[in-house]
Amino acid sequence: MYSARYEYDGRNDNHERIDFLTSKEKTSKRKVGITVGVLVALLILAAVAAFLIWLFVFKDANSEATISKKLIPSIQVYSGHMKLANVPYNQKLEDTNSKDFKDLAEDLQATLQDIFKTDSFLEKYYSKSVITAFSEGVIAYYWSQFDIPVDDLDILPEFSEERVLETLENGIKEQRSMRSHKNIKISEVTASSTDPRMARDPRAVGCFHRLEAKETASEFSSPGYPIGYPPKSRCQWQIRAAENHIISLSFPFFHIEDDCSDDFVFIYDSLSPDDSQAITEKCGQRPPSNPLEVVSSGNIMLINLITDSDVQRPGFQAKYKAIPIAQVKTCGGTITNGTGVITSPLHPSFYPPAMDCKWTIKVPAGKKVRVKFTMFRMKEPQVDVRVCHKDYVEVMGTKYCGEMSSLALTSQTNVLDVIFHSDESYTDKGFRAEYSAYDPTDPCPNKFACNSGICIGKELKCDGWNDCGDMSDEMKCNCEEDQFSCTNGLCKPKMWVCDRVNDCGDGSDEKRCSCDENEWRCGNGVCLPQDVVCNNKKDCEDGSDEASCKTSPGICSDFSFKCNNGDCVNKVNAECDHVNDCSDKSDEATCNCGTRPYKLNRIVGGQNADLGEWPWQVSLHFLTYGHVCGASILSEKWLLSAAHCFVTHDQANHLASNWQTYSGMQDQYKQEDVQRRPVKKIISHPDYNRMNFDYDIALLELSEPLKFTNTIQPICLPSSSHVFPAGMVCWVTGWGTVREGGQKAQILQKASLKIINDTVCNTVMEGQVTSRMLCSGFLAGGVDACQGDSGGPLVCFEESGKWFQAGIVSWGEGCARRNKPGVYSRVTKFREWIKKETGV
Repeated sequence: MYSARYEYDGRNDNHERIDFLTSKEKTSKRKVGITVGVLVALLILAAVAAFLIWLFVFKDANSEATISKKLIPSIQVYSGHMKLANVPYNQKLEDTNSKDFKDLAEDLQATLQDIFKTDSFLEKYYSKSVITAFSEGVIAYYWSQFDIPVDDLDILPEFSEERVLETLENGIKEQRSMRSHKNIKISEVTASSTDPRMARDPRAVGCFHRLEAKETASEFSSPGYPIGYPPKSRCQWQIRAAENHIISLSFPFFHIEDDCSDDFVFIYDSLSPDDSQAITEKCGQRPPSNPLEVVSSGNIMLINLITDSDVQRPGFQAKYKAIPIAQVKTCGGTITNGTGVITSPLHPSFYPPAMDCKWTIKVPAGKKVRVKFTMFRMKEPQVDVRVCHKDYVEVMGTKYCGEMSSLALTSQTNVLDVIFHSDESYTDKGFRAEYSAYDPTDPCPNKFACNSGICIGKELKCDGWNDCGDMSDEMKCNCEEDQFSCTNGLCKPKMWVCDRVNDCGDGSDEKRCSCDENEWRCGNGVCLPQDVVCNNKKDCEDGSDEASCKTSPGICSDFSFKCNNGDCVNKVNAECDHVNDCSDKSDEATCNCGTRPYKLNRIVGGQNADLGEWPWQVSLHFLTYGHVCGASILSEKWLLSAAHCFVTHDQANHLASNWQTYSGMQDQYKQEDVQRRPVKKIISHPDYNRMNFDYDIALLELSEPLKFTNTIQPICLPSSSHVFPAGMVCWVTGWGTVREGGQKAQILQKASLKIINDTVCNTVMEGQVTSRMLCSGFLAGGVDACQGDSGGPLVCFEESGKWFQAGIVSWGEGCARRNKPGVYSRVTKFREWIKKETGV
């Protein structure tokens, strides 16, 4: 593309000027004119050529014809099995290279071709059928392929499992008139839509394996393990076992790319990738503490590995063995013990497909049965948990499925039936339930009896929290003077009114708190006219009226993210949200943090943490005292903790050589894969106040850098403008005492807490909370950090998929006391100090 500049000589006046040329000048001018003419002609030709290119190339690029050229043909695959009524089983049929397999497979493939020819629509696109295996019965496993060209892609909606299956079933009815080399009779057939990547020909060269399971375990692994599997892998393993056995398959190591659309392992209770016989589909990385373990319903199993991404992962190591079916299929029965435990078959491994169990629990007359499920996970794709039409547990006529954190049921009589059912597809970890007999006249001695059968402390009744799980402890309550009466009859602390959290559940505690419809409510509660929002002026004292306005450049407030180049981004929590908001991209520059490599399904009221669940958690050991405080990982060389762990009356606490750090630890008594590092330097905040715990923050420099692994990762530090709103669910972790005055925990504990409104926090803590502190917990008590958790992180999960550290365990009154939440150092207030001291 050329550009021309036209200039006007301002020295000329408005009079027309005429010059007479000599012959020499005329010749010169003529040459110039010819040259200019040629140039003009070339420019015209170039313009015409450009127009033609645009007309036939770029303009056409958006036309239907050109778009169709970019489309690719579609491959539709349907797989399933056929039961053969008049074929005796021969062991040689298991060998795909045998003549018996070849002859029978070719005859069935020809039969399938003839059947599909009976449907003119399917015949047009039919490509081939492949018999992949035989098993006792005799059952033949197959897949059929249909190729749809680009010009016919609009007919794709007409392809369906129903149409293919109907054609097959109609063809079977007429098969006597079909060409069949051996006059084979097919008694039943299935068909399921299948990912074409899993359609493999066992006789072709490739990643295909036939394995035999014995009662002693054997192993196999993905290609390239442990270095990494190659992209575009299409692997299958067929596993068989002897009759009256099932196959148990476990993965001691499992690390597949964390995107099941590209890379995944799919396991079937069949020798065909038939979705109706699927056991499970998995990707990602699993910790050793929660390995993938599945079983089949019979003596066959199919494993598929599909990899499409170029991201290399180690893959998997698998162990398989045969188990006598009697060991698995025996479940249920009549139970007369007063207390006990029942579980789904093989729990905590996946339960088998196609199972039915019934437990009848009987207790003495006059008593009732209480069942509490301490673990319940029966999730399945596309299942409505209100109906539970596939896998379920049925108690007193109600079916339960999905995943539940708590479920407690009480019988009406002294007999209770617990029914378990799994269908032929998709299994899960199942359930564990504790049962007991109790006296209905005094079901919970010295406690409150929930309608669900759970017993809770009497002090938890009418405290505003759903401790029972069914709200029965919050019904029929007379609100106290310090409580707010919700419209739905619940009682909530008056301090929770107008705190921007719907504590009542019906919103009644937040009604009459908002501004009028034509007004905007600032962060400090002040109401201003609606037109102050995004007007490029900071009308609210805190700047909240310009906090999320892309049209407010140059407006900087407490909510603004400050870019490295000095620009302000008016967007709440702009950092690490996968969007480059800063022109220098600094908001996304330091986001290699806050991720948990493992896929994961005691602080007071908390529970044991899985290995690798909180990879930024660090245990700090002082001299020979063992664990004393917690910390979090900021980088390879820097940790974040609380100043009160080091600034004490004993100067030895501030001596770096007296401290050892343990990263990647879950169990205090297990050192495997744990990285121990001495502390090189302790930097406590210079303004730390030992009287009120203000500025309770410290940085630890390690003598040797950490090596990041699956169980050791840094946490994300929030910017100074990051907002952790009241009501947000966060997590606190540590090895502190599991009750006030109790012993320290051996296993890392975790507990889910909520950020508490600053005003409420300061009120319940009697004005001792500064702007550099925040509260988190439950005002009803029961869950809190405790001694030994000090310095540990309070972390929150953002929509961006990252974990950010909101607080540092600092102080509190006792542990898990009512109306005494935990107080944490507010990390956002120290972001610039941390960066100044560490560069992080």
